[in-house]
Amino acid sequence: MSQSVTRAAAVLASLAAEPSSAAELAAEFGIHRTTMFRELQSLEQVGFVRKQADGRYAVGMQLAVLGGAALEQLDLRGAAFAQVRRLHRIVGNTVHVGALIGDEIVYVDKVEDAAGVRMYSRVGAAVLPYCSGIGKAVLAELPVDRRDALLADCDWHPHTANTLTSRAALDADLALTARRGYAFDDAEFEDFVGCVAVPIVTSAGVVGALSLTALRVAQSREQLEQRVPVLREAAAEISHQLG
Repeated sequence: MSQSVTRAAAVLASLAAEPSSAAELAAEFGIHRTTMFRELQSLEQVGFVRKQADGRYAVGMQLAVLGGAALEQLDLRGAAFAQVRRLHRIVGNTVHVGALIGDEIVYVDKVEDAAGVRMYSRVGAAVLPYCSGIGKAVLAELPVDRRDALLADCDWHPHTANTLTSRAALDADLALTARRGYAFDDAEFEDFVGCVAVPIVTSAGVVGALSLTALRVAQSREQLEQRVPVLREAAAEISHQLG
């Protein structure tokens, strides 16, 4: 892949996280401001970025169009759609669906907490495999070589005091996850959030995972664990829909 295409993709990822000026992006990527401005103009011409009134750049609507088309082509999202909303009506928690796509896991559907609590995650974003319930639910079902591929670029950043920061610690957690059939994010990415997740497995193997997320002050790990049977029921129905 050419350097310009690689950088353009990185710029779009940066802007998806937060709008920035040409000067800020030039500093971030270590290139001259004029070069960055030209690249932003090119991306703007095809609708991938847009310039805001304050002069900063943000992602453009064309990316939303392409992203929507990509998500529509993911069978897992379509198969899970009704079950995710049924599950949400029962539990009220934030519900996520993550799909295993190549060597990464991506959020493909999400319904926010009924109480209005919004989580950091967004549809289309990559899942951090080592510190998320969905990530660990998928990893626990994978053979070692596939697990290695998903963790190849892992930086083991300690987001909280509970984050697992080594492969040995994660593998021990995944062994436990595999035995019980569900995974926890025990305040490992955000110290005020807990999550329980189950894998979605078909005859072809694991294709993703389904999770419930809640504020720890609202629901304890033990209370989330009580939701595992209904999670498993939903995951089984999604697997059935996938054939």
